[in-house]
This record gives sequence, C-alpha cells and structure tokens, in this order.
Amino acid sequence: MTTTRFAPSPTGYIHVGNLRTALMNWLIARKAGGTFILRIDDTDPERSQERYVDAIKQDLEWLGLTWDRVERQSLRLERYREAAGRLRDMGRFYEAFETPTELDLKRKKQLNMSRPPVYDRAALDLGAAERDRLRAERGPGVWRFKLDHERIEWNDGILGDISIDAASVSDPVLIRADGQVLYTLASVVDDTEMGVTHVVRGSDHVTNTATQIQIIRALGGRPPEFAHHSLLTGPQGEALSKRLGALSLRDLRARGVQPLALLSLMARLGSSDPVELRGDMAELIEGFDLGRFGAAPTRFDADDLLPLTARHLQSLPLAAVRGEVAALGVPGDLAEPFWLMARENITTLGDLAGWWHLCRDGAEPLVDEDDREFVAQALALLPEPPFTPETWARWTAQVKEATGRKGKSLFMPLRKALTGQAHGPEMAALMPLMQVVRARR
Repeated sequence: MTTTRFAPSPTGYIHVGNLRTALMNWLIARKAGGTFILRIDDTDPERSQERYVDAIKQDLEWLGLTWDRVERQSLRLERYREAAGRLRDMGRFYEAFETPTELDLKRKKQLNMSRPPVYDRAALDLGAAERDRLRAERGPGVWRFKLDHERIEWNDGILGDISIDAASVSDPVLIRADGQVLYTLASVVDDTEMGVTHVVRGSDHVTNTATQIQIIRALGGRPPEFAHHSLLTGPQGEALSKRLGALSLRDLRARGVQPLALLSLMARLGSSDPVELRGDMAELIEGFDLGRFGAAPTRFDADDLLPLTARHLQSLPLAAVRGEVAALGVPGDLAEPFWLMARENITTLGDLAGWWHLCRDGAEPLVDEDDREFVAQALALLPEPPFTPETWARWTAQVKEATGRKGKSLFMPLRKALTGQAHGPEMAALMPLMQVVRARR
C-alpha cells in the first residue's frame, strides 16, 4: 500500500514551503487510495511547543488535508535508541569530540587545499583511553554514522537519476552531545517501521537523502521512492526563505485566501501544467501528476491567490457562506439576493461587509460638479424604498425622458450618487437591497 507522511517540527507555524511538501505527499496517498501520516517531529524538547502542534493540525484541517493517523516522534525515543545500538554493534556508529571551532578550522583548511570540506574521521583513530580522556574533559561527544565511501544512486521522482559520491559527504551526526536524536536517524527509523513508500520534500534535502538511503540499508530496510521538488522564490526570483514567516498559512487565511484557491495554485506551481482553479478536492487529486514537475526554482507570488479566491467565491452557493452572511446581520429573507449580488464583486469574504454597509446605511454620494443639477433632478424622480428589481430600469427611463441624457452620461452619475462608487454590481440587483439612499437627505 502507498504510504506517505508529512513530518513538520512544532517550532512555528506552517508556511507555503511546508504546504508544498504536505500537499504533494497527501495527493500521492489519496490518488493511490493509500495512507497519509501526520508525523510530528518533536524530538527537540526545548523548541517544540504544543501550541504549534495544535496550529499545524488546525491549518491542515482548514485546507482539508486530513490524515489517517498521527505519530509523535517524542513517543518513539526508545526505538531510536535501539537503532543507534544496532549501528554501534555493526561498527557504523562512532563518537566524535571536536568542538564547533575545531570543525570550522578543519573545513577552512580543506577548502584552502581545494578539497571537499567533509569531516576527516579523526575520531575513528582515537583509542579507548583517548576517548575516555576527551569525554572527561569535554563531556559526551556527538555520534556519527560511518558512510560507506561508494556512489549512492536512486531514481528521483522529479529530478531523475541521482548519483552522489559518499566520499564527498561528511559522516552525518545522528545524535547530539546532549543525547538528542536528530531528524536523520528518527526519520529513517520511522519511515522504515511505518512502511513509508514515497517521500517528497525540497531539493535542499538531496544530500540528506543520500545518507539516509545508506542508513536505511544498514538497518535492513528498503528505501522509499524519493522525489525532491524545487524550492520557492519570491515573484522576482529573490530568496523566499526570509519571508516564509510572513507567508504562514494562518496569515494567508487572515488575508481572506480560500483553501481551494491556495491548493489549486500549490498543486500546479512548478509543473508544466497551467494553474487551474479546482472545484473540489476530487478534481485536485485527479489532476495531480508528480512527473509534470521540474527542478528549476519556482516563483511564488501571494498576490496570485486573490484572483483565484475571487473566482472560487463566485462559484459558491449561499449554503457555503451562510454563516458569514448571517454574521453581518443580513436578514434571512435578503441573504440569497444579497449573496448573489455581492459574490461577483468581492475578492475575499471580508469584502462582504462593505456591500452590506452600503445596503443597510447607504453610501456617501459621489457627484461630479458638472452633474450636480442633473443628479438633483434625477433624485427628485426616485421613488421611496423599498425598491424592486424593476426600479432601476423604470427610474432611469424617467430620468432619460426628463433630461435627455442617455448611455454612460445617464447611468454613471446615478450609480455614483447612489453607491459612492463608479463600479459595482448590476444596479437592478443592488437597489432592492438598499434600505437607505443618502443622496436624498
């Protein structure tokens, strides 16, 4: 069975970069009728916070990215310790004591000699007495996995055939000096024991994937199928990393972005297919093809979400937004005509308040100096509310006959006088909802 996972760290809110990874893994699982695991990477007790665990779940639920089960890595520490013990027993795990300053000096020396800045494995040459001395002086060391210096190869679901020389990569640290298990070891153990078959993540993980493949095989597991999607940039190609905090899902939600608008964009961004607004999750799943994605950096512009949100809202019936309409105070008998009038003229649901304010309280008239006499004459012919769908046509016909104006010079000044705006919904649909006309005061 196809099994995928999304493994966020609960140290902050999900941003668009995280979403791309979560969505692709979710779509693969759902398209195959498989399992999608939400795996909370909370092995760092100092940085992990329960409020972020709750926020991650809330954001995924808002998007409709439901999971089949939740796993917590903090509850699986014994499994990681057992795996570490097995690696020690087979001679693939060793303790190293270099300080950050010493490691930095080694890297600089290697770079000056035009060599890859990889760890030199000096710790492997330490005798038992020397290790005991360093441990007594410096405390426990870090634990590194000893890579076999061979080529690590796999067929990547996006990047194609990948081949990395393990000799060009440092032996990865899997356990810190304070005993904290790091992501690489925890992820390998979990992917193996949870039967994860497909892993999609950012292209910045390619080297990490190479080392994980060796660790998985050392532990007797079978590597999943890996795919590495392109990284996001800003709209001008600038690095997005510093802006990701401002592009959290809850910030986008606060701006009024609709879930299907966001998902429709992210499900196609970076692929050879055009972005198309999807009507529901089934369409999103059906239209997803991992093989259509490329490796080039992908530009993301949050402003692209607003036109998609507007188009999505235009397709919704009242039933989908009844709560939002009711919260404005729109009477039940006016809810349907109000929504049908307003939905074509909003970008987000937050724009509804302005249209209801206009209907309930009227608008400040917008009258050009050249039109003052004409508008005053026209308003004298306007009947008292309540208006009907026929009021606009009948009234403008009377004004045309009385003033001789026609076309834009007739309709535009009247629209601006009643609504305070030069553009907006069909007046025949708007006028029956208007309870006050300020221009008549």
